[in-house]
Amino acid sequence: MLDISELLNNLEAELKRIIDERKLVNPLMIGIRTGGVWIAEQMHRRLNISEPLGLLDISFYRDDFSQIGVNPNVKPSELPANIEGRDIILIDDVFYTGRTIRAAMNEIFDYGRPNQIVLAVLIERDGRQIPLNPDCVGAKINLNAGQRIKLTGPEPLAVHLETIDAAA
Repeated sequence: MLDISELLNNLEAELKRIIDERKLVNPLMIGIRTGGVWIAEQMHRRLNISEPLGLLDISFYRDDFSQIGVNPNVKPSELPANIEGRDIILIDDVFYTGRTIRAAMNEIFDYGRPNQIVLAVLIERDGRQIPLNPDCVGAKINLNAGQRIKLTGPEPLAVHLETIDAAA
């Protein structure tokens, strides 16, 4: 198991640095369901952000939607009606291929054109397929074949490295 406290502390420190460097004013924090929301709830409290936390369900924006179908647990996104010109902090649990973030940005732009989007992830792993990079990372991890990252939560919040049984 990875140390979730250490990962959250690292991510918080990186976010504080970026908020100061980029002079984010009254940022809107948005978590991507499900794990990203759990991380965003933690960061929202730690950074004492006054704006309500935004929640994003990207199910209908995924590029594999036609292949995998509708997730039976789709929940509505909860964002302000207009995000035009806003500074946004987008939070996800694991950055892997970049496809989730691309889908999230497509949905965000349906609400308006933000001033800037800061991408923060708890864990960045190898496997990028789209030219996107997180601005803030709790930890970078290279996985061996047959390993995956599993986030459980929200209470208690924990991160595990799992080995996938190829025979299963």
